[in-house]
This record gives sequence, C-alpha cells and structure tokens, in this order.
Amino acid sequence: MGKSLQERLIDPNSPDRRPRRAAYALPTFFTAANVFLGFYAIIKAFEGVMLAMNGTLGKNPHFEAAAMAIGVAVFCDGIDGRLARMTNTVSDFGRELDSLADVITFGIAPAVLAFTWGIHFITAPSWQPGIVQDYIRPAGYFLSFLYLLCGSMRLARFNIQKNPMPSNPGRPDRKYFVGLAIPAAAGLVASIVYACEGIPLTNYIWAGAWLALLGLLSFLMISTWRYPSFKDINLLRPRSPLTFVVVGCFIFMIWSFTQPVLLGMSVAYVSCGILIRIGGIIRRRFRPTPPHPEHQVG
Repeated sequence: MGKSLQERLIDPNSPDRRPRRAAYALPTFFTAANVFLGFYAIIKAFEGVMLAMNGTLGKNPHFEAAAMAIGVAVFCDGIDGRLARMTNTVSDFGRELDSLADVITFGIAPAVLAFTWGIHFITAPSWQPGIVQDYIRPAGYFLSFLYLLCGSMRLARFNIQKNPMPSNPGRPDRKYFVGLAIPAAAGLVASIVYACEGIPLTNYIWAGAWLALLGLLSFLMISTWRYPSFKDINLLRPRSPLTFVVVGCFIFMIWSFTQPVLLGMSVAYVSCGILIRIGGIIRRRFRPTPPHPEHQVG
C-alpha cells in the first residue's frame, strides 16, 4: 500500500515521528506569499490614486491589480492552513505568523483599497458642496479604520478561543466559523473593486452604500453568527466522476466570467451567514411550543 502524505514527510531519524524540517516550509511559503500580496495590494492602491489624480478616472489597472492580489491571497490563506494540517506541521509559530499576515493582507490592504477606491474621489453635489469634506470623507476614515479594527479583533478571538460556539449553533458534525472570517470580508471588498474594473467611485450616493457595506462587514466579523468553514472537506478522499465534472464546470465559469462569478461567490458567502441567522429567528418564532403537562389534583 502507498504511504500517505503525512507518512512520507515523517523524519525517519526522529524518535517521536516528527515531520521533516522541509515539511514546515510548505505552509510557511504560502503564508509568505500572503504577506507579499498584501504589501503589493497596498502599493498598487497608492499607485491607483496617483493615476486617478492625473485626471484618469476611468478604468484603473492599479486598483484592479490590488483587488486581484487580495483575491489570490484569499486562495493562499486557505492553502497554507490545509497544508499544515495535511502535513502535520501545525505549530504556534505558524499560527501567529498566519494571523500577522492576515492583518496586513486582509485588514490593512482592503481598508486602504476601500478608502482610496471608494471614498477619495467622491464629488459633492452642487446643492451641498461641503458634504464630502464634512461627512463622507470623515465617515470613510472612520469606517475603513473600523473594518481594520474589527478584523484584528476577529483574528485575536480566533487565536485564543478553543472550539467556540456560535450564537446559532448548527449540526454537531459540521465545522463552522464564529463570525465572518476576515479573508471572506476582504474577498468581498476586492471582488467589488475588480468587478468595477478599478473605476473609482465618484457619486456620493454610491459612496454611502459603500460605507454601509464596510460597516456591515465590520459587524459581521465581530458577531457570533454561524458561517460554514468547509474544513470538514477532505481533499485526499476519493471522489466520484460527478465531482470532477462539477469542479471542471466551476473552473470554466471562473475562467470565462471571472468578474461576475467571483463577485457572486463573495456575495453569496457573506449573505449566507445573514440568511442562516434570519432563518433561525423565523424558525424559533413560529416553532410550536411544547404543551405543558397537566398537574392532577388528588
């Protein structure tokens, strides 16, 4: 019988069957790529501002590149954790490094992109010229920072809690996130910018909707609502031919219709936690109360 991946990576000279040193480099490589992509997204957001300030308020390749970098980082973040579990190289160092990388790539970078793309170039209406400087821009500073703060708190809570329970528990045989994970929140910000081809917002009404979205994402990250984690999916388990057909169609859809498919995936995942919460409230409200037993008087 062939050896599993964990067995192949075990150091034969280790008395306690620890993995080889090279095995620890696999998840660390993807974490380092995560940090680089976050740094790259921040630089591209600044370059997008400089390009737009020169009078180019149309399609902005720098904002697009920043959004794409955050999207690729979401993929890398999912890979490094799975690799660490598959190779049995989970460690406290790797966990802390991953959290620091997430703060940069899914906290600072999306907050910078959200402000530079969605707030910086808003024009005021003629009937109230001071609305941008007095209200929209300060609100943009605050909600972009709030997004970063709530994302950092979400990561800190994830690191210290063991087997946390959401306020609306699901099936005991499934694994869930308590609150919206920060990569999913960053993925929604990036997918919207990417779907708009990096064209910065200039209308103050759209800016208000953008600020409301940042506030919603901030709340969802620190909430205790249930979100599926997909950690119970075993990638090494044999799959049926139908699974390969579905995966192939999914890859084709992403390749051919990248922007709407990625945006739809992000919106669907962020919305699922809200819908699950609303569904639970409705079920509890309309669930029939069990009858109270009658007390007989002798």
